[in-house]
Amino acid sequence: MDRLIEGGCFCGRLRYSATGEPLFRALCHCRSCRHAAGSGPVAWLTFRQDQVTLRGEPSAYSSSPGVEWSFCRDCGTLIAYRRDTRAGEIDLTTASLDEPDGFAPGVEIWTQDRMSWVRLNDDLPHRLRVTE
Repeated sequence: MDRLIEGGCFCGRLRYSATGEPLFRALCHCRSCRHAAGSGPVAWLTFRQDQVTLRGEPSAYSSSPGVEWSFCRDCGTLIAYRRDTRAGEIDLTTASLDEPDGFAPGVEIWTQDRMSWVRLNDDLPHRLRVTE
């Protein structure tokens, strides 16, 4: 039986569910993620798009061609990220899960963009980019 993972935005207007295990679990230090979330590094879970069901209509922002950030238009919670170069995949913000504790990052990515006062986790692998 597939594991059911659920989450949503701060106000509850957007809800999602995912089945199965994530393909990738990362803590991203890139400038784009930090700006989109208005915070430090962002934890993400990557799923195949067919594993995820979204309820509610998110607002979307395209920061560059082929890149889309999905968020709640009412409360502003960042929910998802998609890019054309990874067709068929969607990233969900780990912190928007109902029970995020079971989904610790497996790697830290874009570490060259890390803010100087943020410490890297010595127990995780570190990548300057996603693909290295």
